[in-house]
Amino acid sequence: MNKNKNTTTNIQNTVVEQIKHIGDDPQREGLLDTPKRVAKMYPIIFGGYTQNVEELFTVFSAKSYDGIVLLKDIELYSMCEHHMLPFFGKAHIAYIPNEKVIGVSKLARILNVYSKRLQIQERIGEQVTDAIMEHLQPLGVACIIEATHMCMRMRGVEKQNSVMVTSSMRGVFRTDAVARQELLSLIHS
Repeated sequence: MNKNKNTTTNIQNTVVEQIKHIGDDPQREGLLDTPKRVAKMYPIIFGGYTQNVEELFTVFSAKSYDGIVLLKDIELYSMCEHHMLPFFGKAHIAYIPNEKVIGVSKLARILNVYSKRLQIQERIGEQVTDAIMEHLQPLGVACIIEATHMCMRMRGVEKQNSVMVTSSMRGVFRTDAVARQELLSLIHS
């Protein structure tokens, strides 16, 4: 508990310094509680650092099911590790069981573990597919992410309508064009 209090105090002090460095007054009425709010927000938006993805893999027998399991349009947000600005969008996670399935909500929770960290979009997809391959051992797994990056909108090139799409595919989704095409058809249906 003491470590947590020290961390909160350190975050608050850092935010006060940031406010000063950008040229504003941390004692200004609208900013007085900002350091506290930021310190309270960090465990929520960066909660992936304290979660263990292995604990999410409660599996169930599904020996007779060999079709694609797809959870699509999963809301996603993360923080760009390069600029500490948000990126957000949706992810589609699919797998083909190999005698075992996982609860559908766990797919979204696995995504949250990796997205609630300082990240790059490409790594999130890789981490999701690697974790599912390792712990569920499906015939194939895929994670496709479509996201808008505030670092592209607010700074640099300032492109307001750009969407970055990344895909990570393992097993049959990588090696079998028919399985990959079926997956893409399901996502876009």
